[in-house]
Amino acid sequence: MNFTNVTFDEIEIGKSLTVSRTISRSDIEALTFVSGDIDEAHLDVEVEPDYVPSAEPVAAEAFISYLLNRRMPGPGTTILAHNLTFKGRIVMGETCTAKITAKEKQADGVIVFDCLCTNQAGGVIALGTATVSAPTKRISYTDIATPAVIFRRTDVFARFIKTCEGIPPVVCAVVYPCDHDSLLGPLEAAKRNLITPVLVGPEAKIREAAQAAGADISPYRIVDTEHSHAAAEKAVAMVRAGEVEALMKGSLHTDELMGAVVPSATGIRTSRRISHIFVMDVPTYPRVLLVTDAAINIAPGLKEKVDIVQNAIDLAHVLGIDEPKVAILSAVETVNPDIPSTLEAASLCKMADRRQITGGILDGPLAFDNAVSEQAAKTKKIDSPVAGKADILLVPDLEAGNMLAKQLQYLAGADAAGIVLGTRVPIVLTSRADSVRTRLASTAVMALVAHAKRSAAPGKNL
Repeated sequence: MNFTNVTFDEIEIGKSLTVSRTISRSDIEALTFVSGDIDEAHLDVEVEPDYVPSAEPVAAEAFISYLLNRRMPGPGTTILAHNLTFKGRIVMGETCTAKITAKEKQADGVIVFDCLCTNQAGGVIALGTATVSAPTKRISYTDIATPAVIFRRTDVFARFIKTCEGIPPVVCAVVYPCDHDSLLGPLEAAKRNLITPVLVGPEAKIREAAQAAGADISPYRIVDTEHSHAAAEKAVAMVRAGEVEALMKGSLHTDELMGAVVPSATGIRTSRRISHIFVMDVPTYPRVLLVTDAAINIAPGLKEKVDIVQNAIDLAHVLGIDEPKVAILSAVETVNPDIPSTLEAASLCKMADRRQITGGILDGPLAFDNAVSEQAAKTKKIDSPVAGKADILLVPDLEAGNMLAKQLQYLAGADAAGIVLGTRVPIVLTSRADSVRTRLASTAVMALVAHAKRSAAPGKNL
């Protein structure tokens, strides 16, 4: 974006400029942050989601400052004083208008502007004057971009890690931790008392990675194996023997680890279908969001989806969601015989009615917008306890789930922890792209599941 100023000599008395802006949720949160108004009653989406009492002064000053600094006089302007009176309300979704008018020109390049900020109905939000030192020479800024700022509405990962503070560390087999990231991740988790790592893999390679990273692994047990396949098989055998409570993928390929997990005779499958769940902290969404399955089941049918959704519901319970709302996603929100995912959604909902799936509230088919946006659901006249409030998104297939999860990460700034359930112990599938925060969050989720298994009734799946 380009900005060219208007010099002192070019501004005549009575010259005015106006800007309008529709207030978004991000604007409300940004204004709350700037104003310092962190009263929970003002931020509670269930109380009054669209209004923050302290927003008006900050918003009015921001709009007027934008006009003065960017537009007229523009680049080179110094704001000397504001003298504003605040009267009205700013509400999300309404359009606010700010106007400045040159009132008085003084010596030494000083100009006094009349300032007015009104809401959509024409009501006055603020009025008064602003005094500036205007530039006397032409200044033009080219390609000036306003940085994107993401305000996180809730930090669920921090809450998970905090919850683990009172839990004994989980004995976790770290499978083939033979590079920098796959070794330092579990060591950081161990420092935070989340796990007691058992390092399974070629001992020489593990020690080489530790030396290169400057890490002390002397407190931890190393189980020497010949190669990555042997490491996966040994770690699974340790689960079967009761030596470890969880598995964490190191620098081997996911297929190598899961290849040791799934065999009926030697693996660690349960009566449930194995599935992967992304636990997502989306800055613009007011609650934790679970997305399943985006990593293991390629094209699950109805039978497989029963287990996939039940695994996700059980995980939601562990994470403190008593009755999770499950949105069964498709491209549309009506049952269409030509779209198999809509038929499966309808069947899953009826199975929940008959208690073949328990512990959650299911609805579907729902398109993605209807699942996460109450406004979208309202516009399409969808009356549902799930629409716009989903805790769990059950995707049609792996391709859709993988794309959805990565879009939330790379376009919406989401953090994503990942865990595999339907096995005797929880499994963390890390990625080289995972940040330290994500790795710790995945480990915290794993620790919470392992702790729940410790206290679960015999035979109960988690």
